[in-house]
Amino acid sequence: MRYVDLWEHGGPETLFIAEGEIPVPGDGEVLIRIAAAGVNRPDIVQRAGFYPPPAGASPVLGLEVAGEVVAVGPGVQRWNVGDRVCALTNGGGYAEYALAPEGQCLPVPSGLTDTEAAALPETFFTVWSNLVQRAELRAGEVLLVHGGSSGIGTSAIQIAANLGARVFATAGSAEKCAACERLGAERAINYREQDFVEEIQAATEGRGADVILDMVGGDYVNRNIQCAARDGRIINIAFLAGAKVEVNMLPVMLKRLTLTGSTLRPQSLAMKAAIARELESQIWPLIEGGKIRPQLAATFALQDVADAHRLMESGRHIGKIVLTP
Repeated sequence: MRYVDLWEHGGPETLFIAEGEIPVPGDGEVLIRIAAAGVNRPDIVQRAGFYPPPAGASPVLGLEVAGEVVAVGPGVQRWNVGDRVCALTNGGGYAEYALAPEGQCLPVPSGLTDTEAAALPETFFTVWSNLVQRAELRAGEVLLVHGGSSGIGTSAIQIAANLGARVFATAGSAEKCAACERLGAERAINYREQDFVEEIQAATEGRGADVILDMVGGDYVNRNIQCAARDGRIINIAFLAGAKVEVNMLPVMLKRLTLTGSTLRPQSLAMKAAIARELESQIWPLIEGGKIRPQLAATFALQDVADAHRLMESGRHIGKIVLTP
């Protein structure tokens, strides 16, 4: 099979197409012939050498795929050869075939293409586990999503709006702000022109945001504390502007804030399988009913993976970037 390899850790130019053996499914695993694979920020960080795969995981980039099950390992109960699935992999998605644990596979929602389905797992697992399982976002609460036009952002806006939350987002252009509002954000704030702290305080009559989903970090950490409501929950899932900051803990104490964060990849198979079950029961019907739709920014052939990474790093895209082997 063909797959994407690295000459060395570095920029997009280090990526190239290699050939290797098709993997063999082990206990509890399925082998998927990949029709499409999502591109995500962790892939960029791994390519640069700062996000090594966990022990036992494939060193090949790629954390989400969609396609057809072509083989099953011992102990697999739900899936059969010929099933169309999308899956959160533990690595190896930038290829023509990849393995995935049975519990991390989901049926391709009816009405979606494989390309659309490949844009679901990484972002939807991340959003659900953080907003619903960790932050316990409830109907009527105010959610602020930073990076609202990203793959994570467009997914978070749609999921939260369908759960009945009041959703606000930040984005870097009028076009991106408009896209966030079309997806269900009550208001999108252009962070290049407006102060999101002031805008959130004004929109909520000084109450602030109950939940903040942040992938920026840096100076946003203290600004998030400023605009959080009492008993607010602030969740960091990335630190594009830096992970080391000085924080005044007094407002954290006075507002009784929760500061937390998570990464998805190191979590156990059981935890990821639990996320998958909740997504299938709670979110998949909304996708099949047309209330939630993955937002595709661009698709690239597997051999053009370097261009896909360049687009991801440019920040010009709205939604997900997908590779099609």
